[in-house]
Amino acid sequence: MSPHFQPTPSHEEVPILIVGGGPSGLLLAHLLAQLNVRSLVVERYASRLAAPKAHALSPRSLEICRQAGLDVNEIRKIGSPREEAYWVNFITSLSGKHVGRLPYERMDPEVLNDTPAMIHNIPQPAFEELIAKKLSTNKLVEVRKNHSFVSLEQGDGFVMTTIEDRATQTNYNVKSRHIVACDGAKSAVRKYLGIASEGEETCETMMTIHFNADLKPVIKEQVGMLHWVMDPMVSGFIIGYDLSGNQVLICNFDTEKHPVESWNEEHCRNVVDAAIGTRVPYDILSYRPWVLSRKVAYSYREEQVFLCGDAAHSFPPTGGLGLNSGLGDAHNLAYKLAAVHHGWGGDSLLDTYQFDRRQVALVNSNQSVENGKQIFGLLKALGTTDPDMNVARQSLYHNIQDTDAMVEINRGIEGQRQHFDNLGLHIGYIYGDNTIPANVSVFEPVCTPGARIPHAWIKASSEQLQLPPIDSSYVHELSKEEVLKKQYSTLDLCPLDTFTLIVDESNASIFSNMVKEALDLVTHDLPLKAVVHGVDFELQPGTEGESWINIMKLKDRAVLVRPDQHILACIVPQDKADELVHVLEEHLGLRAN
Repeated sequence: MSPHFQPTPSHEEVPILIVGGGPSGLLLAHLLAQLNVRSLVVERYASRLAAPKAHALSPRSLEICRQAGLDVNEIRKIGSPREEAYWVNFITSLSGKHVGRLPYERMDPEVLNDTPAMIHNIPQPAFEELIAKKLSTNKLVEVRKNHSFVSLEQGDGFVMTTIEDRATQTNYNVKSRHIVACDGAKSAVRKYLGIASEGEETCETMMTIHFNADLKPVIKEQVGMLHWVMDPMVSGFIIGYDLSGNQVLICNFDTEKHPVESWNEEHCRNVVDAAIGTRVPYDILSYRPWVLSRKVAYSYREEQVFLCGDAAHSFPPTGGLGLNSGLGDAHNLAYKLAAVHHGWGGDSLLDTYQFDRRQVALVNSNQSVENGKQIFGLLKALGTTDPDMNVARQSLYHNIQDTDAMVEINRGIEGQRQHFDNLGLHIGYIYGDNTIPANVSVFEPVCTPGARIPHAWIKASSEQLQLPPIDSSYVHELSKEEVLKKQYSTLDLCPLDTFTLIVDESNASIFSNMVKEALDLVTHDLPLKAVVHGVDFELQPGTEGESWINIMKLKDRAVLVRPDQHILACIVPQDKADELVHVLEEHLGLRAN
């Protein structure tokens, strides 16, 4: 930054400039629009890449989408039906021997006791297109494709960014109060700022092959979301976005035997043929190499510029945590930027973005690497790592016929459970808690500052709920009565633009008066409301509702929830209104009155 920098007289102005139009950037723009903040999104590419990339929206991502006004019922109509995505299969090839299987994430009906939205598989481009369609009619958002970041300079409370219109090869300037870099793992903004990352690259080189075979006649009853192919020609997995015609094969390969530059469509076909194990017609739509790596930026903020999504962190796809981590970043940052732009948040609130989200990225990246180590350890147990392809293949088929070897193989498959069940990571992270989870599959709801508010199914007793009902009928094990009971969650009580104090009717008058007095004490427009259990909402009858009551302890206290549905504080009746104000203003970075 030049100390003598002055903005040029010819420039555009926008409150927030978002560099990158991937899922994090598009969701951030949508969230900001919901919060009445205007943004400009500049996207380097003229059209979206066709390869499906990431494929799973976690329960937390779907909860975020719902709070942001994106219809999760509509999202579920796109992508893989639950019954086709339920399993992870371990196979010699799609038409060969079935070695074992594990459940894919938590898709059992019981998971709806912990979240209103179980994981859903949808190709990343389809998810991006859904958000982009919403943004196309939103007057608070402009998306410019084929425009790329060139440089930036920061002034006193603003940033001047030079953007290239790649179609005309001309540059123009945009003045904004903040920039959010969502421009991917090779972020040009991060590189320009010189922000370093911790992490490492492995020696494992991967190839992603996008193809369009009809695999249903091959797979038959062995449906699943992931198919780990043990044949040594493949050593990878097929993601079945649509088993009738849209798949990706990700394989690990030896760069000495097959240098990246030697790959062509013919070689891709040899690998895909080995993975399928029988001849079926298909097209190779694309193929691209990449290196298994883990990187987390040391800093998520440089004055008025923020890193979000893959620009802030990138890690292996083993676990499906990258896309969802980025969406969580956008959710955390959106209300904080809106608070500052609308005047009810101070600049130090924006520092909490890194405090909250960087630890989540560190945990998720470490788990992704561990998942990768575990799965390649399984390949070794199968004997498929011999450099001689014929020897490796013979060893594979010998081992799966050997009783003693199968004991180790089954143990290796069982060891992958945390790879394919990350519920604890998806909805169990607690801001401010640096504990490394002992088992990422385990989720225990808690009511403590930093945690996401525990979920329970509710029915509205007032007009507090403005969202469309959730359609849980995709879970075919549920009766019609159970589907009707699973339409609204306690998370729905907490809108994106408000701090919510959840109280019980037994002490509603105390806390309602506290909220009124608190609002009288502040001079800024602080969004705060109370919702009352027993008045505004009721819990659906059942043991899960009773468990929620015990966790929340609403008979003894009220629970203050941030706009991102994470708990800010627990307030007891003995507290005074000025103490509530202090908690809010401390979090928001405002000077207490």
